[in-house]
Amino acid sequence: MPPELLNEEARAAALPALGETGWGAVEGRDAIRKVWKFRNFVEAWGFMTQAAIVAEKLNHHPEWRNVYNVVDVTLTTHDCGGLTDLDLKLAQRMDRMAGEAAVQRDLAQPIECLCQIRARGA
Repeated sequence: MPPELLNEEARAAALPALGETGWGAVEGRDAIRKVWKFRNFVEAWGFMTQAAIVAEKLNHHPEWRNVYNVVDVTLTTHDCGGLTDLDLKLAQRMDRMAGEAAVQRDLAQPIECLCQIRARGA
C-alpha cells in the first residue's frame, strides 16, 4: 500500500522548517527541491553515497543530478503522486548529512558547478 499524501496540517507543520534550510516547492508538481554545493566532487559523491544508503533503507529514492560539486535533489513520492512523510524524512536526513555544504536558495537562478565558474575565470 503506498504512503498517504501529506494533509494540509502536516504540510503547514513541516514545510516552513524545510524551507528555512533551503528546500523549495517545485513549480507544477507536488515536490520539493534543494541544491547543495560541496567543496569538491569527492564531498558531493560522498554525500550522494550516504544519501543512497538511507534512501534504500527507507525504500524511497530521490530524483537527483550531480555535476562536479553540485547535487540537485527533488523529492516526491511517485507511488501516490506527491509529498508524503517519506519525503520529509529523507529531506531531514539529507540536511544532516550535507554538513557545511553551501545551499543555492534561489532555484530560479542558473546552477553552476566549480568547473563552470573556473572556466569563466571568476
